[in-house]
Amino acid sequence: MIFQGNTLQVDRLSGGAARLEFDLKNSSVNKFNRQTLEELEAAIGEVSVSGVAGLVFISAKPAFIVGADITEFPAMFNESRDQLPAWLETSNALFNAIEDLPFPTVSAIDGIALGGGFELAIATDFRIATERAVVGFPEVKLGILPGFGGTVRLPRLLGADNANQWIAGGDQIRAEQAFREGALDAIVARETLLAGAEKMIQRANEGELDWREVRRRKNAPLQLSPIELQVAFDSARAMVAARVGPHYPAPHTAVQLMHDAAGMARAEALRAEHEAFLKLAGSEVSNNLVQLFLNEQMLAGKAKKHIAAAARVESAAVLGAGIMGGGIALQSALKGVPIVMKDIAPQGLELGMKEARKLLDKRLAQGRIDAAGMIKVLSRIEPTLELERLGEPDIIIEAVVENPAVKRQVLAEVEQSVPESTVITSNTSTISIDELAGALARPENFCGMHFFNPVPVMPLVEVIRGEKSGEASVAATVAYAKTLGKTPIVVNNCPGFLVNRILFPYFGAFSALIRDGADFRQIDRVMEAFGWPMGPAYLLDVVGMDTAVHCQQVLAEGYSRMAADFSGAPELLYRNGDLGQKSGAGFYAYAPDKRGKPVKSPRSDIEQILAPGRSGDKRFDDQEIRDRMMVAMCLEAVRCLEDGIVSSPVEVDMGLILGIGFPTFRGGALRHIDSMGVARFCALADRYGELGSLYYPTEKMRIMAENGERFYPVTKETGS
Repeated sequence: MIFQGNTLQVDRLSGGAARLEFDLKNSSVNKFNRQTLEELEAAIGEVSVSGVAGLVFISAKPAFIVGADITEFPAMFNESRDQLPAWLETSNALFNAIEDLPFPTVSAIDGIALGGGFELAIATDFRIATERAVVGFPEVKLGILPGFGGTVRLPRLLGADNANQWIAGGDQIRAEQAFREGALDAIVARETLLAGAEKMIQRANEGELDWREVRRRKNAPLQLSPIELQVAFDSARAMVAARVGPHYPAPHTAVQLMHDAAGMARAEALRAEHEAFLKLAGSEVSNNLVQLFLNEQMLAGKAKKHIAAAARVESAAVLGAGIMGGGIALQSALKGVPIVMKDIAPQGLELGMKEARKLLDKRLAQGRIDAAGMIKVLSRIEPTLELERLGEPDIIIEAVVENPAVKRQVLAEVEQSVPESTVITSNTSTISIDELAGALARPENFCGMHFFNPVPVMPLVEVIRGEKSGEASVAATVAYAKTLGKTPIVVNNCPGFLVNRILFPYFGAFSALIRDGADFRQIDRVMEAFGWPMGPAYLLDVVGMDTAVHCQQVLAEGYSRMAADFSGAPELLYRNGDLGQKSGAGFYAYAPDKRGKPVKSPRSDIEQILAPGRSGDKRFDDQEIRDRMMVAMCLEAVRCLEDGIVSSPVEVDMGLILGIGFPTFRGGALRHIDSMGVARFCALADRYGELGSLYYPTEKMRIMAENGERFYPVTKETGS
């Protein structure tokens, strides 16, 4: 044994080389936390003078190294500006020492090698992997870029074009592509991984593999002519602009960095990388994206606790076909859970199966499924008009028309037809779960399961706990949502639940702006520039005016602050028979393209339709539009947290990001308030207090403002 630590060990192999094996104790994966980096530095110091013929880096776990320990990032990014550069310089000195070892080195990769894990791999001379290996640099998705030499070494290994794609795209690359593009030197079976790595060491020492030439190339400037350099990086800039837009600086910075460092040798290029990393680390966008990653981990942990207490869901049923029922049925079938889809009309079943086939055809065109796979998935969906055909499903999702009387009747009827153990859920988007539970003999087996449309695309499922919902039914619903590949958030019952309750003050602010004279096209433009995937007018067209008007009425009954004393724009369009995309006209006109996707265009009569709802002619600047829209939404998000609809700021913000596309780089409504400061936000809200109680900060917020508090506290220990 050459070195023994708590995260790795180094021992001698029979052929003369050594093996450095990562095995982080009390963790299912290896990651570069501070302890691992410190032990790696000590181990490299020992092995460099041990007289071995080479060094193989390998993992004792199913994955190689998943990357840096992201839980350390918030505190690290908020350290003094002297400490973070020192950490970068120390870590890079270590990776340079690995690259400069006096013998050949090989990384033997099985499973995941991402971020810092793959930066280690490209610091070694060669890389051998199994077919299940996945490599890449996802750092831009955290608002940063590789900081251990990834932007320096990868372009010199793969060329500028591929390196730009890999680093600016942040994608995970499978072994076959990585081998084809030059990031891997060989792919072998798992059982021969170590032997294959030892063979590479032997071939390098025998002169068959020129490891010194590999190092020379990685240490030298990039060999491109001025024209080649311009073409490669102009293409990369265009790719990044189209892919991420202006709100995510990390991909743009990474491409510019690799361009600027192309003519530099290793030392100078690494200094440039450090400067770019420091520019991004700790920025508002990076802090928000790192927090988003931590939020996802928290939600996964909460779901895991529910799943541990849940019985396995092996069969399901959906009541009500159509587009929503067909989407739910397809998602269940795709994930291997057979599902019965029941409707009262043949036309409903036909529409549901048509929706499932349409979505499968799209997957087929994208190469995500083949014809045999389509047949297998469709065989798991059983359409029926007969209640008796439901059998004994573990879980049922009611997805009939959004009418409480109809839903109560359907729920009561189905409860009598299934075993007492069956969990029954409702996909209602607005109706009280407690009201619906009143129709059931076993309300403890009932809760809400609110999907967002389109079901296969939208990642969120709200699991609504009613007053009488049992923990077993909630746990089973969470488990089923996870099986479907969704992110479940458990919310307590209230009008609109979590996401719609927060969304509709945003729509209310939109209607009030139009009443006061704003142009809805300007509002759409402003809110899309803020980062929303579509503006509120376009979103209402997608949602449908009938749905929007119904939801607004339900929420107005529940919260007087959401009741309007004027006819809002969605109501005026609804009265005119314009429902949005589903009718071909809303705020915009719609016509299908050659693939059947509705494409918006201006409509000439829209001002005439909206005129009865206007009582002002004010011209608004963009900032006032942003403020009025976002203050109304953010205040309702605060009220949901204070009312205990969910238990943490994380669930509020993740519900908005996953459910309605709140701009990810802004971190959510409560992170948005934190970015301004609670005191400043309250002052901004007070400027619009004359608009009504949608704009009144809560008393708790005012106390937070006085005390300088945040929704996401920052401490030296936990960071942001």
